[in-house]
Parts: sequence; C-alpha cells; structure tokens
Amino acid sequence: MNVKTIIDEWSVKDLEDNTSLSIKIYGCTQMGNQSRPGIQVRYMGKMVNFEPLTVERWLYKASKTNQTEMLLSRHSWTIHEDRYVKVSLLTNTPLKAKIEVKTRSSQPKIKEYELPFTIE
Repeated sequence: MNVKTIIDEWSVKDLEDNTSLSIKIYGCTQMGNQSRPGIQVRYMGKMVNFEPLTVERWLYKASKTNQTEMLLSRHSWTIHEDRYVKVSLLTNTPLKAKIEVKTRSSQPKIKEYELPFTIE
C-alpha cells in the first residue's frame, strides 16, 4: 500500500495581482511498476512523479548531452518569461529534483529534494 506524506509545501506570492504559485512535495512509499519509494511534485493541477523507471529514462537522455541539470520542459510551466515553475532533474549523486518558481514581483525561489533511490 502506498503511503503519501507531505515533505514540503510552499508558495511564491505575486504582488502584481495578489496571487501565488503553490508547490507541494510528497514522499511516496510505492511508485511506478517496481513499487519503490519516490517523490511527487504538485503545482497548478500538474503532477510530476520522480520514480525509478522514469528517472532512469531521464538520466539516459541527459547523459546523451552531458547534462548535469535536465529541465523537464514537458512537466514545467514556462509559457511566460517573468513567471514560471521549472521542474528539473539534477543528475549528480545524489539524484535530486529541483523546483524553481518565479512570479512577476519575486526573485526566483529554488528548492532541491534528494530522491529516495539510486539508479545503478
């Protein structure tokens, strides 16, 4: 049985229109086909799962271009230059998820979360 716990919850306020971008990070005990621990990132109705099989594919793609930080553009909200949510995989050891949030009135706020697994 998968047990989900909140690891972190934060938001970045936009003083232009008094809104905010909220981020929730969950630790999950069973994710993916292998039912191994992972983390889940939620924001703006989107959900990004960092589970072993998916991360292994992302690492392979990153290795083809020698990237140590791979922006997951499909899972990021980057329509605007002055406000965004960027979700990335940091490929160094230990593996980490990186979340960068910016609103029109804020500086980018960046947080990193170590993944609870390794890729062989």
